[in-house]
Amino acid sequence: MANNKPQNQEKNPLDNLTEYYEDNKKRINTISTVVLVVVVGIFAYLKLYRAPRMEKAATSIGYAQRMLEMDSLDLALNGDAGNPGFLKIQRKYSGTPTGNLCNYYIGVCYLQKGEFNNAIKYLEDFNGKGTLVGNIAQGALGDAYMEAGNTQKGIAAYEKAISNGNDVTAPLYLERLAVVHEMNNNTDKAKEAYLKIRDNYPTSSQAQDIDRRLARMGVVE
Repeated sequence: MANNKPQNQEKNPLDNLTEYYEDNKKRINTISTVVLVVVVGIFAYLKLYRAPRMEKAATSIGYAQRMLEMDSLDLALNGDAGNPGFLKIQRKYSGTPTGNLCNYYIGVCYLQKGEFNNAIKYLEDFNGKGTLVGNIAQGALGDAYMEAGNTQKGIAAYEKAISNGNDVTAPLYLERLAVVHEMNNNTDKAKEAYLKIRDNYPTSSQAQDIDRRLARMGVVE
């Protein structure tokens, strides 16, 4: 989109913050998908090959996974003439780990497509308790709620993702939480989230310019 503002006119701080939120949203969604591909390989190997039906279900998901990696979201969801997509696999193998995992994949696809209510439906149906996939799903659910305009549920999902996170995912969602609080003028909560990134995850990529962000809110140490 063209920028019609005069070059010598400074942007409104809210414009800068909104752009920052959008840029991070795209980056984090990409990171979530990349992490997912790695995690699912381990998850599938350990959990899915236990019975003939589960083995068949796990085998059937490969095409849709590849399509998701390639950002071919419609093919990932619906498949083609020779290969099922996540939606068909989820229905056919309901009650198996693969059918459950498809809920997450479907939610991610709808999130990327901008169909946020559908994303919420499937991400809520996914049961990933105690797994890294489940933690990432909470973060994706937070994104979907935020995009759908439900800030409170978005914040709650981010907080859950943070509490169950690790050194990679926790600072990601702390950053998202801080930006949301900043956009809502909850300065104290934004500071708290940024300080947790600085103090608890100093080697994370989110901590690289954390002092600048804190200084913007008057925290100079």
